Amino acid sequence: MREVPQCAGTTSSPTLIVVSGPPGSGKTTLARKIAAQIGCPLIIRDEIKQGLVMARPGYKPGGDDPLNLTALSTFTDVLTTLLKSGTTTVAEAAFQDRLWRPLLEGLAPMADIRIIRCELSTDTAHARVAERAATDVHRAAHGDAGLLEAIASGNSPIASFVPIAMDLPTLIVDTSDDYRPGLSDIIAFATRSTR
Repeated sequence: MREVPQCAGTTSSPTLIVVSGPPGSGKTTLARKIAAQIGCPLIIRDEIKQGLVMARPGYKPGGDDPLNLTALSTFTDVLTTLLKSGTTTVAEAAFQDRLWRPLLEGLAPMADIRIIRCELSTDTAHARVAERAATDVHRAAHGDAGLLEAIASGNSPIASFVPIAMDLPTLIVDTSDDYRPGLSDIIAFATRSTR
């Protein structure tokens, strides 16, 4: 069997770098920086959903959106294909425990999984969500309006975010103002060998 070169680390299996956090926590921006620094593919669940939405004129987000399941299934399939081929990958999504734990448990035999969890104050996250809802025209797939309504009614999905609770290497990053720890420390965590 031919050995497949990897982007990062010296382990016999690829690394799956999971960038997680509540809405407005800056996880997409951080995931892009990590993938660029490492030179590995970045798979963003919301971009998959946005691509699905573009093929459905008149799409309206909210409620029991069937595209959520399609996006999750596609996201899972892409990650599985990359990891089975031996490709170190950065994956970005909310990664709340209830929904995402089964996916990560299924991928764990294929990869060395690292969790990077973005955290910040609820008020800062709310302000970021409001700003992107008002300025980002490429967010048709997102229920930002519904999220803002929930925040206004006191049912903040940001405050109720439940992080992945698995025994995996985890780095918590404060994204309130730049990154704490810094980007070089985040990259070191993502790429160090654990085997």
